[in-house]
Amino acid sequence: MNATEPRRRWWPRSVRARTALAAASAAAVILVGMGWWVHRDVYRESTRIAEGQAEEQLLALVDQLEEGVVPVRRSTVPYEVVATDRRAAVAYGGGMEEFDPGTRHVLPAPPKAELTAPPDDEEGWGYTTRPMRIPARHDSEPWDRFGKDGGTYLVMYHDVRADELSSDQVAALGVAADAQLRVHVVVHPHAGEDIAETITGTTDRLLLRAGLVSLVLIAAAAYFAVRIALRPVEAIRVLTASVTASDPRERVTVPAAGHEITALATTINTTLQRLDDAAARQRRFVADAAHELRSPLTTLLASLEVALAYPDRTDWPAAATTAARQTRRLQALAEDLLFLARLDTRTPMASPDTVDLTALTSRLIEQYPLTERPLTLTCDSTAPAHAHGNPDEHERLLRNLIDNAARHAAHRIQITIRNEDGWVVLTVHDDGPGVPTEDAERIFERFVRLDDARSRDQGGTGLGLAIARDLAHRHRGTLTLTPRTLGACFLLRIPQAPASAEK
Repeated sequence: MNATEPRRRWWPRSVRARTALAAASAAAVILVGMGWWVHRDVYRESTRIAEGQAEEQLLALVDQLEEGVVPVRRSTVPYEVVATDRRAAVAYGGGMEEFDPGTRHVLPAPPKAELTAPPDDEEGWGYTTRPMRIPARHDSEPWDRFGKDGGTYLVMYHDVRADELSSDQVAALGVAADAQLRVHVVVHPHAGEDIAETITGTTDRLLLRAGLVSLVLIAAAAYFAVRIALRPVEAIRVLTASVTASDPRERVTVPAAGHEITALATTINTTLQRLDDAAARQRRFVADAAHELRSPLTTLLASLEVALAYPDRTDWPAAATTAARQTRRLQALAEDLLFLARLDTRTPMASPDTVDLTALTSRLIEQYPLTERPLTLTCDSTAPAHAHGNPDEHERLLRNLIDNAARHAAHRIQITIRNEDGWVVLTVHDDGPGVPTEDAERIFERFVRLDDARSRDQGGTGLGLAIARDLAHRHRGTLTLTPRTLGACFLLRIPQAPASAEK
């Protein structure tokens, strides 16, 4: 069991459940963010309403003072009216009575020198807003508006000059004729909090209900949407499960809609087709190999059985020569099959060497064994031709091309090597009968021989050109048959090694 499985046991395994959970989680994050934003916005709006109430209270108090009326203590907003040269407050209410301002006012009185009113605001009358500290009270109760430790609060105030009032109004207010009154209104946070808590509490409850319902609906919609979307995938899975290595002929149904599942079905069908083609090639290869192995084995067994049946009349040197020839054919075929198997693994080359194909070709021509037919092998090259790769594999590639040309050439084999635009171009041209145009690609298939009888007699396995092309592809090159009026000409193109590697 996977070591990480116990830690993931809580996580759903179904794609539908995972998608629904992911959608619900994303929606929850969005809804929480939106709820927080609405909560803060409602709270700010409630605070602004509290400030508006304080401003309205300040305007009402100023109007009462200008009419010579002492404001009553009952008020929802804390306020205090103070005057110059007066120890006690002129009027107070809304919680300021907790400080007993009838003995001494709590908020500062205006100095006599301050006779100019503050500048008018947008509504046409002047008031000033600034933070002020309310003194601490050690005998406060839990229900008091102000804490016993005091605090700094936002205070709005406006000044009223007594010399602008009538003598009766001044007498009613109990201040001197030259006094200046200041009306303080405290923007107490409890007033805004009460409104904010009421509004935001209601809003939060509504958002919570709506959010929970939305999460359930979003998760359900995502679950069923993914379930419907995955139906073609489930059909593909069921059909693919029936495919076996020995019979990969099943194909999945491609949906009509051009979406990702259509691409998936097309890719799976392409993969199954490649598997089918590979299986067919494998079966054909095994059948061809068995056929090629059976031919020399049959000849070898027949010659030995005849020799053993008639030992007195057997030409033992000739029988041994035949057995050796067939054994060499078996050895060559086995080596080619093993080499092809190694190429089919496509193991990457580690730290490839640099090979001079010109020098390698010259050495192969000098060492090439003499044949019964007189052949002339020539190499035409103007400069060294360096290429990356394994020297043994390059030698095997060139030797296979030369062997193939030697089996079909009449008198002459011409090899040319050139460096062209970053490529090493090598051609092997013989003056034999040539290859028909329709067989130009078929000759590179395994066990394909256009003249089976002659090739078998001369020991050909039908794998030389197939191995040569595989080696060319392994070295990122190409091997093709170019049309010629006389004979066959094989063209090999290999990437040229960089100048640094040639030194």
